[in-house]
Amino acid sequence: MKLAFRTTASDSELRLIRQMGATDVVTGRPDEDRLSGAVWSLPSILALKRRIAAYELDLAGIELIAISDRVKLGLPGRDEEIDALAQTLRNLGAAEVPVFAYNWMAGSSWYRTSTATPVRGGARSTAYRHRDMLDQPPMDLAASPEQLWSGLEYFLRALAPVAEESGVRLAIHPDDPPVSRLRGVPRILISPGALQRVLDLVPSRANGLTFCQGCLGEMGADVPAEIRRFGRQGKIFFVHFRNLRGTAEDFVETFHDDGQLDMVAAMDAYREIRFQGPIRPDHAPAMEGESNDRPGYALMGRMLAIGYMRGLLEALEWKESAGPELRA
Repeated sequence: MKLAFRTTASDSELRLIRQMGATDVVTGRPDEDRLSGAVWSLPSILALKRRIAAYELDLAGIELIAISDRVKLGLPGRDEEIDALAQTLRNLGAAEVPVFAYNWMAGSSWYRTSTATPVRGGARSTAYRHRDMLDQPPMDLAASPEQLWSGLEYFLRALAPVAEESGVRLAIHPDDPPVSRLRGVPRILISPGALQRVLDLVPSRANGLTFCQGCLGEMGADVPAEIRRFGRQGKIFFVHFRNLRGTAEDFVETFHDDGQLDMVAAMDAYREIRFQGPIRPDHAPAMEGESNDRPGYALMGRMLAIGYMRGLLEALEWKESAGPELRA
């Protein structure tokens, strides 16, 4: 697997990522190119790859390219946006960028009710309490689960063949939090069964998952079992390594070594399925001295996670190579 790190791709951050021992990065378009419906040009992608390669890192995947509610809900203008995304996929393929990660949450992306909940040692973390949302006004967005499923099928039927031809894998992220409605807008990717439905909707070698184990944990799923389930189908394209305490309707995100998920068993499952894609630390608390101006994405907590992940991998490799008397 490729130990990756999400980055803004600044020079200082790329230098730090290489120093901490990651080998790959995932990022999005430069800010000026992130408007929904705009083609990301091949020269711009290649320039980004060269900048990243200058720090002995590889660009393992792309996140944060906006897909508008027009596409998700099948509204006028979706075809033009899908055409632009198709060209972007061709350009990513030409640049040998293997993963395009996206979500299908309408009205908002991942959502938290707190960005400064105290966790170990007073570090500030993100949290969600559904009861705090009950008095919030509904979003001004008319949508139904059927619309979202129909829009997703249309999207995949249009773009999966392009992705296949281009050598790019489409990796859908579960809804976060995985609740059936958020401020009146339905969410559909809220269970392992729903993720399987996506894969069955448009069978394609390019149609797969961003396996966010935090979201699966919020769902109450057996995370190592789901890694094996989807991994044996060859459908885990990208991993968000994350930990938490609680359930979908009331949880707090923790340091990677301090939550309810069995991270050793999860990492062992990725090794068992011989996962070869990028795996990155996902949300982590802001630590002492950090501003918390990017909740969930402060550097120090994720840097700590990289060290933890490297330690897990080395321990599991040692266990595999050790004799039976040592493994016992």
